[in-house]
Amino acid sequence: MRKTFRGMLAGAVLVGTIGAVSPALAAEPDAAAAQAPVATDIKDRILAIKGMSLVEEKPYDGYRYFVLNYTQPIDHRHPWRGTFQQRLSILHKDVSRPTVFFTSGYHLSTRPGRSEPTALVDGNQVSLEYRYFTPSRPAPADWSKLDIKQAADDQHRVFTALKSIYSKKWLSTGGSKGGMTATYYERFHPRDMDGVVAYVAPNDARNEEDRAYDRFFRTVSTRECRDRLNNLQREALVRRKPLLAKAEALAKENGSTFKTIGSVEKGFENTVLDFVWGFWQYSSEQECADVPEAKTATDDQIFDYIDAKSGFSSSSDQDLATYTPYYYQAGTQLGAPQYKYPHLKGLLKWGPDYFQPRVYVPRDIPMKWQDGAMRDIDGWVRREARQMMFVYGQNDPWGSERFAPARGARNDNHVYTVPGANHGARVAGLPADQQAAAVARIQKWAGVAPAAVQADPAKAKRLTAYDARLDRVEVNREHGLRP
Repeated sequence: MRKTFRGMLAGAVLVGTIGAVSPALAAEPDAAAAQAPVATDIKDRILAIKGMSLVEEKPYDGYRYFVLNYTQPIDHRHPWRGTFQQRLSILHKDVSRPTVFFTSGYHLSTRPGRSEPTALVDGNQVSLEYRYFTPSRPAPADWSKLDIKQAADDQHRVFTALKSIYSKKWLSTGGSKGGMTATYYERFHPRDMDGVVAYVAPNDARNEEDRAYDRFFRTVSTRECRDRLNNLQREALVRRKPLLAKAEALAKENGSTFKTIGSVEKGFENTVLDFVWGFWQYSSEQECADVPEAKTATDDQIFDYIDAKSGFSSSSDQDLATYTPYYYQAGTQLGAPQYKYPHLKGLLKWGPDYFQPRVYVPRDIPMKWQDGAMRDIDGWVRREARQMMFVYGQNDPWGSERFAPARGARNDNHVYTVPGANHGARVAGLPADQQAAAVARIQKWAGVAPAAVQADPAKAKRLTAYDARLDRVEVNREHGLRP
């Protein structure tokens, strides 16, 4: 771990003292365990950790892959007040290799896979499901215990439990909300990781100030492309009656309900509002030519195209329930983008101001905005961050508000923008010179940079062969304005 001290800011938001751990959660082995023979099989070593249990092991050539549960306190500040089971997975290569700590910020995929840093350093990978995403949710759920500090403490306990087995260097990573999560973890536990690679991580430091998003939509791509998208979005509202009928028919076919957001029509308007954002989040500039011409397109063409890019089911109760933890956090700490739609003037029944995170969360879950949580993170990154890398896509709206880590050689922070990339931006998409520099830095942090790379970073390349199953790029299509 990095030895340089990076203390918490005095009076920082949400930083509470962690109480004494209850016996049920204690990490130290008891006397009997200390006298027991030391396990040599990696599965036995992992399961010897107090609170760790096996869900399943899946075979994969060259690796061992485990899906596990780990007992976590519901409240790290008061660990005696109950526990829950949090899912994680371990893609085990070798204890002599570095380890990458990955989280999507959402659910855990239980299929073996490697994040980009894992492939670059030929390491192990520990992946953690974010608290309160099912099944990693206490029952009953006390939603006040879903915050960025509690989640960072989840990661810290997992790291602490596994560090005795995986004793080499550790990196943390994640994309989108996972990139945010890796950043928050670094802020609250800055001496755990040896480096951070955060992809496409939004930084809504001032929730009330969102002009950066307006600038993005005024300048992204070409005027022709922007007009084509805006015209189709406007036409969908001009043809509200026939397109709403299609949305109602689709909801009936799928058995979807819309009690949380209020009605199918509110869901329809919300989806249309998200359309242009959804296009840039997941599509490329080259796809502009495929956008239907607003005036000549049929109702079916307009409906189907917007549904493909924005998802008319994204506002249903069934879809929203899956992502309640995200919307809860967006409305209590993370913030959410709000931008203007001048080309839709006179066509909105509810308008963008209506569609705030509170609208997407059931009313029986209380929410209170915690002003300052993101400003604390932003300030810490600007002043204290070290060995952090942020990767953004040029055409990704979520990158409109970015992290700006502390400058200077001693901080060793880096920010890259992948030309033309969307929300799936990766180091592999950078120009050759920047890509080599980024790979060399990641391998240096992980302690595995070959001698040739140490002498000349331009020679850096990934340390593993490409594997179509392990290295598949899974950009979660989070419709409904979700990062």
